[in-house]
Amino acid sequence: MDNITNYIEQNKERLLNELIQLLKIPSVSADSAFSQDVIDMSEAIKVALEEAGCDQVEICETEGYPIVYGEKMVDASLPTILVYGHYDVQPPDPLNLWNSPPFEPVIKETALHPKGAIFARGSSDDKGQMYMHVKALEFMVKTDQLPCNVKFMIEGEEEVGSNSLTTFVAKNREKLANDIILISDTGMIAPNVPSITTGLRGLSYVEVEITGPNRDLHSGLYGGAVANPINILTKMIASLHDENNHITIPGFYDKVEQLSQGERTEMAKAPFDLEEYKKALDIEAVYGEKGFTTNERNSIRPTLDVNGIWGGYIGEGAKTVIASKGYAKISMRLVPDQDWKEITELFSKHFESIAPKGVRVKVTPHHGGQAYVMPIDHTGYKAAAKAYETSFGKSPVPQRGGGSIPIVALFEKELKSKTVLMGFGLDSDAIHSPNEHFGVWNYLKGIETIPYFYHYFTEMNS
Repeated sequence: MDNITNYIEQNKERLLNELIQLLKIPSVSADSAFSQDVIDMSEAIKVALEEAGCDQVEICETEGYPIVYGEKMVDASLPTILVYGHYDVQPPDPLNLWNSPPFEPVIKETALHPKGAIFARGSSDDKGQMYMHVKALEFMVKTDQLPCNVKFMIEGEEEVGSNSLTTFVAKNREKLANDIILISDTGMIAPNVPSITTGLRGLSYVEVEITGPNRDLHSGLYGGAVANPINILTKMIASLHDENNHITIPGFYDKVEQLSQGERTEMAKAPFDLEEYKKALDIEAVYGEKGFTTNERNSIRPTLDVNGIWGGYIGEGAKTVIASKGYAKISMRLVPDQDWKEITELFSKHFESIAPKGVRVKVTPHHGGQAYVMPIDHTGYKAAAKAYETSFGKSPVPQRGGGSIPIVALFEKELKSKTVLMGFGLDSDAIHSPNEHFGVWNYLKGIETIPYFYHYFTEMNS
């Protein structure tokens, strides 16, 4: 790929400034207060794709936020790559924990990022990584080095479950027809250890509500005489794990993929320093399911975690009440071959069954998705590996990811395409947390690496 490093160096300031302008738009899909900002973001992506060289770009309306579609068709006989990304971001809360405002991007040097990192909500997840693909296309078009066809599908609801995308994909199979799907919404092991995510966990996300008395009660007059929904809720949640941190829901593990010892041994070859891991998180010890390593617990094993819990009075000072209701949000990360809808049903039945008399239980499923695996003998993986080898000077490590991108399994079902996950973020990027950031070096390295994937994938499939 001729002159890619020179192109990046000559345009570095512009490439960074363009991303910074996108990061200033608070496109929070979960909060209706930001609805116009999300729509404004879709317009900005449309303009960016047009300027990068797409011949056709359109904003496709949905029942939710729009999907931006763009394409650059070189020759129908050549392979077609479909790039997926999302322009919506997580809510920035809690705001008081940010060292700088979440939508006022700043570049600061850190120990892991001596060349600087962009601190802003969405910098790594997923605006920065999505925009690498837009700028990679720009380079290939401007230098007449685009070897195949490319399509873009950038949505605005990934952080809230991609509900509109499901319908859009089903209705637009021909428009979205491709030979491989390319996504950068994952990470790599370290700046000097490139890696390709070969698997993602599935997800079942639910909200539970426990109701006791028909109103908040005085804790002196009623305490000890009626069931306290918050007390009950915490006991029910605690019972969902046993003494070995094994999930107690009947049938939960029935379909869990069991990796061979050989596969687990290969996984263990990935660089990992347990002491550095604990130090980075400021914890004295790791925690999790007995019989598995830390890297196995966060990738090839299913989990159940409380993501939020509330009820009663949480304001300043004291208010002695027994709340009428207690709530919690719970996520379950799933592995092949667990079905998220089946797991949601198992959870609901079990949670309702363990509630004592005196309270009522309501379980509300929010969203979910299936787990996904990319075989390392697929040409998509091979092309990505060769791209990393070219730009990094070393072979990437295949690794299973602990996160979930539910639409990847959807793409395989509806479009009959495999997905290559070429992530350039780091675990320390604090995605979904205060002070999210994305390394300047990582951003530019992604722009450098992606065109090589186009070249090698075309070469292997022509």
